[in-house]
Amino acid sequence: MKYDKKNRFMPLLMAVSMILGIFIGTFYANHFSGSRLTVVNNGSNKLNNLLRIIDDQYVDEVNIDSLVEKAMPLILGELDPHSVYISAKDVQQSQDDLKGSFSGVGIEFTIRQDTIHVENVIKNGPAEKAGIIAGDKIVMVDGKKFVGKKVTQEEAMHRLKGPQGSKVRVGVLRFGHPKVLSFDITRAEIPTKTITAAYMLDDNTGYIKIKNFGEKTYPELLIALANLQQQGFQNLVIDLRDNPGGYLQSAVQVANEFLPAKKLIVYTEGRKSPRQDYSSDGHGAYQNIPLVVLINEGSASAAEIFAGAMQDNDRATIIGRRSFGKGLVQQQIPFPDGSMIRLTIARYYTPSGRCIQKPYVDGDEEAYAQDIIERYQHGEFFSQDSIKHTGPAYHTSIGRVVYGGGGITPDIFVPEDTTYVTSYYKQAIMSGLILQFAFTYTDNNRQKMKMFKQMLDLSKYLNEQNTVDQFADYADKHGLQRRNLLIKKSHSLLEQFINGRIIYNMLDEQALYEYLNQDDPVITRALMLFKQNAAFPKLPAPTKGKTSRGKTAMGSRPAFHGNMYNTVAFMPPFRLNS
Repeated sequence: MKYDKKNRFMPLLMAVSMILGIFIGTFYANHFSGSRLTVVNNGSNKLNNLLRIIDDQYVDEVNIDSLVEKAMPLILGELDPHSVYISAKDVQQSQDDLKGSFSGVGIEFTIRQDTIHVENVIKNGPAEKAGIIAGDKIVMVDGKKFVGKKVTQEEAMHRLKGPQGSKVRVGVLRFGHPKVLSFDITRAEIPTKTITAAYMLDDNTGYIKIKNFGEKTYPELLIALANLQQQGFQNLVIDLRDNPGGYLQSAVQVANEFLPAKKLIVYTEGRKSPRQDYSSDGHGAYQNIPLVVLINEGSASAAEIFAGAMQDNDRATIIGRRSFGKGLVQQQIPFPDGSMIRLTIARYYTPSGRCIQKPYVDGDEEAYAQDIIERYQHGEFFSQDSIKHTGPAYHTSIGRVVYGGGGITPDIFVPEDTTYVTSYYKQAIMSGLILQFAFTYTDNNRQKMKMFKQMLDLSKYLNEQNTVDQFADYADKHGLQRRNLLIKKSHSLLEQFINGRIIYNMLDEQALYEYLNQDDPVITRALMLFKQNAAFPKLPAPTKGKTSRGKTAMGSRPAFHGNMYNTVAFMPPFRLNS
């Protein structure tokens, strides 16, 4: 039998690393958060002695730093699903979307067949100024070939991103050019938008899509509102579907724009964090505009703060499906080596006093992650009666009943339509073949499609190309057997998915939402509400023989029943930025 020293000592190493992780995590968390706590002397002495013994007497050389790095996620994973450790190499990427900018070359790309494909070039960015265009294939970076298995997303971003003002030389293959073209690009700050669409749904209704709440969401919102105002909007839809959240302060700023003075937006409270109220100041310019907010199971955290504030203050009608259910507040605490932790320090509460954190079991991240799947299997996506409320009832400002303990329940439920969903459609989605086909089709037909600058024109062109049939042939060659009857039943869904991705590749994210929203039942329901002049919530007529026992005081703290803590949900973008 082969002697495996690694397996023999693994329990010891893990035990040491966990103990060490607790000590270091507690020390640095309190040190950098400004509230240093005294470490129990006997505990710290024991840890110090243990480290000395391992370093001095252990049979093999041990990398203590490596053990700590492995132990940190395990320690935090025992607290709640949203306290996480982020290594130094991953910190920058985790911050880019929320900070509103990053330093890079200014392209959106995908990796196909071990090659970087430029899908979009950010307007007025470094790459565009240097001469890079959509459709280019980057095959060299700084004079060295960059193709093959070494071309991963992480490595591509590592090579293309860099300090502002630094330079990178890329070699590209371009349609119509037989040789590699070289371009010198000077990296610069590239803005990343959190509001990805703002346009008119009809003559009276504006639409704003907020992807997440970052540092610049509020100024982006003001610009979007100003543009819509020039187009004469009288109603507004704010789409928070699949918005994973972000900064609490950004959600508060956005909510303030729609609320009259002295309205509670949210409050936070924790064991070491005294209650802090966030209220409106009355300076918002859109306090009276009819408003609808769209949510679904992917709406979390800061998105739920905004939706909860609008619902509890009876300021807007919430339409869609129950939100994710994240009621925990994280603080970022950096370490000297560049890594950081996001530690849960408080819970947040909506104005009615409800904590909307869905239940979880400490350390059981797998069960927590399965919650959305269980909702689907239970039928919640298709029937409002299937929604399970685990928290007590509360009341909005006019007395409407709302619930905590598991997300924001919409005022108007719109089920997911599965009429045309087939096993073939599911396989096409899950396999990634639709995205692969869309990218391939875009590259092969870019010269034909670049004349279409508007979504409607490009959509009309694609409808005439029978892209579903072309996809079926492509998928059949790549392992997904052609099923003509199933394809016929799912034709409209397949066409929407395929053409939507091609439109996104050729134009931008707003064009994608303009295309998808044309037949969106949630958007249709919102527009109907505006036509009925019913966007402002009203107290429903009382049901005979029934009374409600919910809380009535705005801002009162609920009693805790079971575990009502936190949540995670981050939707990946279609493409990567560099």
